[in-house]
Amino acid sequence: MIDKAFVTECQGFLEANRFRLDEPMKLHTTFKIGGPADCLIFPASLEETEKVLALVKKYQLPLTILGNGSNVLVRDKGIRGVVVKFARPMAYIRCEGTKVIAGAGALLKDVSEVAARNGLTGLEFACGIPGSIGGAIFMNAGAYDGEMKNVAYAVRTVDRAGKIHTYSREELELGYRHSAFQDNGEAICEVELLLQPGDKNAIDAKIADFTQRRESKQPLEMPSAGSTFKRPKGYFAGTLIDQTGLKGLRVGGAEVSTKHAGFVVNVDNATAADVLGVIHEVQKRVFAAHGVELHPEVRIIGEE
Repeated sequence: MIDKAFVTECQGFLEANRFRLDEPMKLHTTFKIGGPADCLIFPASLEETEKVLALVKKYQLPLTILGNGSNVLVRDKGIRGVVVKFARPMAYIRCEGTKVIAGAGALLKDVSEVAARNGLTGLEFACGIPGSIGGAIFMNAGAYDGEMKNVAYAVRTVDRAGKIHTYSREELELGYRHSAFQDNGEAICEVELLLQPGDKNAIDAKIADFTQRRESKQPLEMPSAGSTFKRPKGYFAGTLIDQTGLKGLRVGGAEVSTKHAGFVVNVDNATAADVLGVIHEVQKRVFAAHGVELHPEVRIIGEE
């Protein structure tokens, strides 16, 4: 339950459409799955984020922080406490020389396009990753031999007490699908990228190439959370799943994509339980066939 006093205080500075109670999370994740959040808040600035997180601490409420909702599976009973989601209200992007500064809610696709328009290279790999810049830093997102680790320069956060911090590149602890923020729980609010001047035609050509490859190989037309499993050392998860004959494996409304075995997709109003059923069956069969353990890349959050 959300304390009425918390609601009153939040409504004192948040617009009505950016403060929602009992909000279905299936409306706010790319999987189109998830039960209700007790309270969902969309901050519009660093200052609002400070206020919200300070109030969450004051009222001792559970806190979940989300970006675009593209790498998460929200369980069917939803999320207790407060969900802070960085979305359109914090999606600003600006260039300052070879630096690109973006609010945590800016989509990677949009940031890469702004960089390209300004003749800056280094972010082409991110053109088709369906996440926000904040989520990309949180997970050290990567593709096509590129990753956020290569371009991140600084990150501004708000901690659980509502205080602002600035992290340098060296302090981000970016590794394979990992960052310092998975450990310290701080909310990523603004990201500064350092890119390089490049040839605009070459940048556009690389983006077009990566886009064509994604569209031809990945099930972008279906709701999903992106790649479902982390890459096991020495293997590719999608290849192992395909070799095990699991394309099309279905539980309820969830299915291993017939286009790319590394994706579990929502084909017919899937529940989180359906997706978890597919994940567990894939893990069991791949281990039996190849002796390789697969671990989810997708974050699984919320109540069972």
